[in-house]
Amino acid sequence: MSIISRIISMFLSLLMGILSIFGVSLPNHEVDSSDWNTNYKYVFVHGLMGWGEYDFYYPIMPYWGMFGGNLMNYLNNNGFDCYAASVSGTASAWDRACELYAQLTGTVTDYGKAHSEKCGHDRYGEDFTGRALIDEWDAENKINLLGHSFGGATVRTFAHLMAKGSAEEIAVTSSDEISGLFTGGKADYIYSVTSLAAPHNGTTAYGVETADGAEIDTAAYDMHIDNALALNETLTISNSTYYFSIACSMTKADENGYHQPIKENMESLFTSSSAEIGKLTGTTPGGYVVGTEWLENDGLVNTFSALAPLSDPSTEYDSENVKKGIWNIMPVYYGDHMSLQGGMTVVNNVKPLYVEHLSMINSL
Repeated sequence: MSIISRIISMFLSLLMGILSIFGVSLPNHEVDSSDWNTNYKYVFVHGLMGWGEYDFYYPIMPYWGMFGGNLMNYLNNNGFDCYAASVSGTASAWDRACELYAQLTGTVTDYGKAHSEKCGHDRYGEDFTGRALIDEWDAENKINLLGHSFGGATVRTFAHLMAKGSAEEIAVTSSDEISGLFTGGKADYIYSVTSLAAPHNGTTAYGVETADGAEIDTAAYDMHIDNALALNETLTISNSTYYFSIACSMTKADENGYHQPIKENMESLFTSSSAEIGKLTGTTPGGYVVGTEWLENDGLVNTFSALAPLSDPSTEYDSENVKKGIWNIMPVYYGDHMSLQGGMTVVNNVKPLYVEHLSMINSL
């Protein structure tokens, strides 16, 4: 069983045991909106095995906030307009992007004729007609996207399809039945993209030299390093969109140069995987060399991988010169992989971080 599989099993067991417990609330933050130039809607997309507003248990245990209090409620109470999408917990970045589009537009989920035939599953999924996540979404009423963990690959795939569409889908689908996601030309519908502890270039939690035989249309497949790098080559970034990334770290180097988890500040279900990731180097089947820069991690994702896609331009964040069409790499957040959700047994008060980040985006 892979590291990821063990963690999912442990996580689900823990979740079932605590699902009936409500998160605590914290007082509102004093938000200075005097320098805001926009206040577009914020759409948060969860990671592997996550959940959102369409899931019945979300009010009981919000993915965003957990025991630190409902983050969406907190941000909305402080003047932001935030929503939590619900996409598949295990599907590929493509399928999740299609589900996100259906939720945002209030339409039937369309995975694409070419894609569904290639992957051997139904073309159509859940119908969100009459229950769209947001309203008034277009070039004038843009959205900001934030994706945690595999949600990062989801929002990147989504933003690419909105901008460029899919030539494969256009080639096999009549104009009267093709999803608007696949026709492209909508880059200006998205103001910003923020990745949160996202395995842009894969994660060594799945190993380096071997693969676990994951089916092609799954998140597990997309997160192998070779497959993540291949996905990167198909995705583009838009010169009209701001891109930000926040990586996490909760390890320290030992006398041998390996990275060990800082156990007192890390969820216990991540400590064993963190130690394994912290000593794993090698060469992938595709020939990519995983060096010591991959050892620092947050328990599940390599910090290096979460900085930015290797195929895209990137720069360290400069508050005086925030650029579009390039990844602006924010300072590393010192927390484990769940910290940017608010944490579980290790509670992180990330509310000030989001207030600051969203305020910065609004001031651009």
